[in-house]
Amino acid sequence: MLTIRREEPDDAEAVARVHVHGWQAGYAGVMPDEVLGRLNVVAWAQRRRDIATADPEHPFTTLLGEVDGLVVGFTTFGPYRRNQDRDDLDPAVGEVLALYVEPACWGDGTAAALLAAARAGLVERGWTGYRLWVLAENRRARRFYERAGLSPDGERSTYQVPLAGGRPPVGLVELRYAGRLDG
Repeated sequence: MLTIRREEPDDAEAVARVHVHGWQAGYAGVMPDEVLGRLNVVAWAQRRRDIATADPEHPFTTLLGEVDGLVVGFTTFGPYRRNQDRDDLDPAVGEVLALYVEPACWGDGTAAALLAAARAGLVERGWTGYRLWVLAENRRARRFYERAGLSPDGERSTYQVPLAGGRPPVGLVELRYAGRLDG
């Protein structure tokens, strides 16, 4: 049975594991294999600790989905980041910054439960609308968000994926999706 709870400092490695596995499975064929192959759970966990994602004063909240004490997914939400900049927040609208689930749990309702929890958290903070960014080529995620009532709002961005060896980054198109929280 899935339980949802707020992230705590000791969860950094479990969240990073889900994040890395989600990227490796979800972005296979979208991102360069070399990028997915060099993802490192320990480094991503340290990054979470460094930016204190579990701190209750952090502007973004991360909720975890657990089954039998094992973290199988997470979502992060908060104020909308103008230009996807964590230092330039728009208090008028909410954002789901991340939603990742262990590939073995895809399609079992975990992602839907986490999105519902994020939406409830956004409503609690008083927002009536929210946004999120998704890679244009991530068709699975786009279908999921569209079934959840979100739709592209016409905004696009390019996510720069750094490559090793001083090569120029690969630019991947992202689409912004928007939805209402008041209906």
